[in-house]
Amino acid sequence: MRERINNQIRAKELRIIGSDNQNLGVLSIKDALELAEKEGLDLIEISPNSNPPVGKIMDFGKYQYELKKKLKRAKAGATSSETKSIQIKIGTGDHDLELKAKTASKWLKEGHRIKIELFLTGRAKYMDEKFLKERLDRVLHLITFDYKVSDSYKRGPKGLVITIEKAK
Repeated sequence: MRERINNQIRAKELRIIGSDNQNLGVLSIKDALELAEKEGLDLIEISPNSNPPVGKIMDFGKYQYELKKKLKRAKAGATSSETKSIQIKIGTGDHDLELKAKTASKWLKEGHRIKIELFLTGRAKYMDEKFLKERLDRVLHLITFDYKVSDSYKRGPKGLVITIEKAK
């Protein structure tokens, strides 16, 4: 959305906010432009969809600067989280599981979701479901950070999958 300034504004009347942020009421576009010109500033249409549209008298460069600053602040507040993935196999040793659990704990602390996959090959795909869940639980018991299960055990194309995330 591009803001309209000065002669680009199409509305007949605008609710005007002065350069010192006081409400000047509803003025015709001609009066508002004269007022802005007298102060040596621009007339900026801030809210075109309201009735009547809202215009503000201020320097357009300063307005753009404040808008960018506001967007930057909003972007900084938003944290990005992604789904990280850990793969284990039926025969993965205890030490390797501890290392993977340590990595998972670090990722949970950072706020990421974690997909833990029990990778199955050959005959292992047809093993008892209970046995496979126990194999997957070995990693879950080693994770030190508080977590909750967001997606319970599911059969994926490569094996058994569970998704965990940081507990609130």
